[in-house]
Amino acid sequence: MLRISLDALQIIDTIDRRGSFSAAGKELFRVPSTISYTVSKLEDELGVQLFERMGPKVSLTPAGQELLKEGRYLLKAASDLESRVRRVASGWETELAIGMDAMFSAAALQDDIAAFCQVADQTRLRLAQEVLSGSWEALLDRRVDLLVGAAGAGPSGGGYTAEAIGRLPFVFVVAPSHPLAGISRRLAKADLHEHRAIAVADSARHMAVRTVGLLFGQDTLTVGDMRTKYQFHVAGLGFGFLPAPYARAAIADGLLVEKNVEEPKPDETFYMAWRTGEEGAALKWWIERMRTAAPFERLVHWMAAMPKG
Repeated sequence: MLRISLDALQIIDTIDRRGSFSAAGKELFRVPSTISYTVSKLEDELGVQLFERMGPKVSLTPAGQELLKEGRYLLKAASDLESRVRRVASGWETELAIGMDAMFSAAALQDDIAAFCQVADQTRLRLAQEVLSGSWEALLDRRVDLLVGAAGAGPSGGGYTAEAIGRLPFVFVVAPSHPLAGISRRLAKADLHEHRAIAVADSARHMAVRTVGLLFGQDTLTVGDMRTKYQFHVAGLGFGFLPAPYARAAIADGLLVEKNVEEPKPDETFYMAWRTGEEGAALKWWIERMRTAAPFERLVHWMAAMPKG
């Protein structure tokens, strides 16, 4: 049988803050005898003394301090739960998960997050990052509720609504020391096949994974993120395509050389997407915010500014 109730914890908390049973009774609109009875009953059931009585003033014993230390976490959790339940009743989700391609920085959404917290501080927000098809899979598997900056068109079969938010150019680059850097003409497939490509692994777990700029049978070094891919390009370990904003500074500084290829990578379209039929207030807020706040420009800006060393 549970001996410690939330009501008892609230009474102990109030006594500790106000310093006496009578002051706690005034704050809680209860007569002092009710306060005293609740404390005495809890002490009897636990077999410990919670307060030192010094006339009208009281103070917590070490046992009482330990009880209240942990009890305040329970009171806070109960208060948060009440607020979330009210939010759900009013149409607000208890949690909203936003996914984006890992080539972008979630810091690009910091102004949007701050604005959201002003209107929905009881809806927990979670940010997740995937690569290529992994973003779409996360949406369909219900691991995220909204995609902001998902690469390429979504999978066939429907179940989601998608809106294009921007296009990103890519450049083919190698280190100045790489053998391909010394070839002045446009690079053909035969030129590339003799060397190693560097690719970022698609994070999809079940869907068909995407490969970008790879030839059949190509020697490939696969890495987990765009930053590592960039660093390996600079180190001369291979070739490949990088987002133009990500590579421009390195090209200007002579760390990378941009090369023309017979089959350049087309600009990649990025999307905002959500599951069809979902109408939570938090999701609606984010969809409208992303439609009007030009998120892709900020995603690209933060990408260019991301540390790469």
